[in-house]
Amino acid sequence: MGQVPHLLLQLAVILATARVLALLLQRVGQPPVIGEMVAGIVLGPVVFGAALPELHAFVFPPGRLAALEGLSQIGLVLFMFIVGAELRTPDGAAARLRAAGWVGVSGVLLPMALGLATAPLLHARFAPAGVGFWPFALFMAASMAITAFPIMARILKERGMTQSRLGQLALASAAIADVLAWIMLALVVALIGTHGGWGAFAAMLAGLAGLGALGFGLLRPLLARVLARHAPDGRPGGALLGSLLIGTCAMAAATEALGLHAVFGAFLFGACLPRDDRLLDTLVERLQHVAVLLLMPVFFALAGLHTTPDAFTATALPALLLILAAAVLGKVLGAGGGARIAGLGWREAFAVGALMNARALMELIVMKVGLDAGVIGAEIFTMLMVMAIATTLMTTPLLDLGLRRRREAVLPTAAP
Repeated sequence: MGQVPHLLLQLAVILATARVLALLLQRVGQPPVIGEMVAGIVLGPVVFGAALPELHAFVFPPGRLAALEGLSQIGLVLFMFIVGAELRTPDGAAARLRAAGWVGVSGVLLPMALGLATAPLLHARFAPAGVGFWPFALFMAASMAITAFPIMARILKERGMTQSRLGQLALASAAIADVLAWIMLALVVALIGTHGGWGAFAAMLAGLAGLGALGFGLLRPLLARVLARHAPDGRPGGALLGSLLIGTCAMAAATEALGLHAVFGAFLFGACLPRDDRLLDTLVERLQHVAVLLLMPVFFALAGLHTTPDAFTATALPALLLILAAAVLGKVLGAGGGARIAGLGWREAFAVGALMNARALMELIVMKVGLDAGVIGAEIFTMLMVMAIATTLMTTPLLDLGLRRRREAVLPTAAP
């Protein structure tokens, strides 16, 4: 069978599995992305490979995955570009910045501390050969700190809570938490990529700082002027949209050239765009549907192919439970505690912690960065994937438990 027909067969299997499971999970009140993430595990060696090994080897032979890897990379870059454009402080949240700071920072520090605490129990058994304790420990800390800002935004939008006090606090807190977590992850990847050489590490950080200065000092005002002139309605034409895609790919290539992952550059370029809801709606309309419906299921499937049944053995199961407990307690107690300090009641604070606990696709991106950097192996990768699915599945039930299905009154966006 030729290369192109085999790729089309793989795409058909991946998309069909993802759509079916997404529809099934939607029927029980879960976001479609959960079904697509579960499809990744189903298509991997844990389910499909174990049940039908010969058919699995025919559909996903190791030598026939390069085209899927390319599609996955494109989808990942496009998605992180949208996430960067989407990540912003919600309207009216500036007056509640202190409260969001408490939630965001505590929702990062406690999960990171628990991630560090798990590392001594996991490093000797699960770290790849040659990976030192501190790179592994710092990666575990960063992987615990992530919150799925896009998923949280969609859950709040579906429930009509985007403009509520609780919703705006959660969104602003998630923005702060994700910026801190991504900075931490970039530092960890830089440390790993330079093999602990402090001179090379400093050079990589200088390069990253230079890209940041280029993005926010030059590109952001330039893009604002170009878009204001050529797309005053927030709907760039084909030529301008193509230019934005060129910039996204160029910035992603630049961070890869520095020894970091392409996702950092794509995210950075998206963050440089003007904070215009009309522009964001256009990008979502024209790019996100392709990335999410076609390309991201490929990413999930490839992630599933990197999983291993060894993560579910009797000796590995305690480690899986430890990671899950550290992830849930770190976010719910950390972010919820920050919300209590900020003045929310116990139920509302618990609801904020439940929202911050959602990790979804953002955790899978972090895992892929760690796997590509060689800091984790298949077993920890599988455990983190299970954790990402489990914590996101918990979000809606825990939110309902915290609020007891009571709809919060919508407040004016300018209210303090």
